[in-house]
Amino acid sequence: MIVIDENINCQKAKKEDEKKDEEFTCPEGQGNGNFADPATCRRFYQCVDGYPYLNRCPSGLHFDDISKFCTFKNEARCGPIPTTPAPVTETPTDLAERCDTSTCQLPYCFCSRDGTIIPGGLAPEDTPQMILLTFDGAVNHNNFDHYQKIFNNDRLNPNNCPLKGTFFISHEYCNYNMVQSLAHDGHEIATETISLQKGLEDKGYEEWVGEMIGMREILRRFSNISINEISGMRAPYLKPGRNTQYKVIEDFGYIYDSSIGISPLKTPIWPYTLDHKIPHECKAGTCPTKSFPGVWEIPLNAHYVETYEGGHCPYLDQCVLHNHDPEEVFEWLQEDFNRYYLQNRAPYMMPFHTNWFQIKELERGLAKFLDWTITLPDVYFVTATQALRWITDPKPLKALNNYEPWSCKKVENDPGPPCNNANKCALEFKPSDANFTATRYMETCVECPNKYPWLGDAKGSGIINDNYDPEKK
Repeated sequence: MIVIDENINCQKAKKEDEKKDEEFTCPEGQGNGNFADPATCRRFYQCVDGYPYLNRCPSGLHFDDISKFCTFKNEARCGPIPTTPAPVTETPTDLAERCDTSTCQLPYCFCSRDGTIIPGGLAPEDTPQMILLTFDGAVNHNNFDHYQKIFNNDRLNPNNCPLKGTFFISHEYCNYNMVQSLAHDGHEIATETISLQKGLEDKGYEEWVGEMIGMREILRRFSNISINEISGMRAPYLKPGRNTQYKVIEDFGYIYDSSIGISPLKTPIWPYTLDHKIPHECKAGTCPTKSFPGVWEIPLNAHYVETYEGGHCPYLDQCVLHNHDPEEVFEWLQEDFNRYYLQNRAPYMMPFHTNWFQIKELERGLAKFLDWTITLPDVYFVTATQALRWITDPKPLKALNNYEPWSCKKVENDPGPPCNNANKCALEFKPSDANFTATRYMETCVECPNKYPWLGDAKGSGIINDNYDPEKK
């Protein structure tokens, strides 16, 4: 009798799930992507061309409706969270013009009609296939060991130099001793923002300065990284801040941005400068419209396979692959990669959040992919800045064994090694949306600040007095 009751309960639960599935409809006007299940934080829907595919977060994880991926329960913001429509603005009169290759020439300017042309007019077989491993968010005990496994000493580029990656750092829960360790090992440190606030794309110049330049100041102060070494940034949730963000990038001496996602295209797009109109559809709807001469954009081409199994995504962890075994994950990545490798060899950017590394099948599939790619004689894992060094002065494959920008000789202005016994700071912090004071923990080689560093107080002095001057960048 008990068995019969259990079977009945299971069938009822299954029918209720099916009923919920039938009732969910993809939001109009928001395109493809992941959306919260109204009934539970453990599930989400992936909308592809208007059809909702039900997915469940891996055991122990919950769906964050702001970041749009599965993460730890205490970090997940359950949805559906209402979205605020973008304010209506007048069409600017000083729009960037379409690409003009007669005036836009390397090393200071690069464009092509559709964004697919290889810099320097090189043939694909003479072009290195660059892979850009990028990681968003805080570096801490949830991910540091996983990153170390990726960049182990057994994996080398064809020039016998170690693989390198780029880390777009956000502040909350970040361990700055670990960030210093990554920078000391030759990885690139770039900025995301301090707070990862939603809706920053609609904020003004001062808010962008506070978030971006404040994050750069925190990295300088608590990870001992020179400001001159921090030359790239990424907007939260890949929502560029229209012209405002790029004005801050221009004013404060950043070299590149990597915030613009691209819808699935048969041929991937190369990085380009913002002297001219962007050569593809603006997926987020908040891309720059003015000209920003000499500012580079390293776009995020969509990841997908021909059958669209797993959907398509800018961040790899947003494609639904957690129900695949490691071999299937490897084959999926291999097919996605070959769209670049067998065509125009645009840089293959692999962007990740921490939650990819919480699922063993994904981590093992990635390891298989990395071990396969390092057997290829024309594939190099480089930082975003190293990729731009090549793009601004393209060299054929045969010249890369002794190519100085990709060499492994130690750079003098790298930060020193991390501390063996870092300061573990327990600091008061009052979130802006709360009426209580919490405690945040922060590790750093330098002396602990008075308060948890935050917007307006990157030093952690306890006094809101940050004032950033573009002339002193």
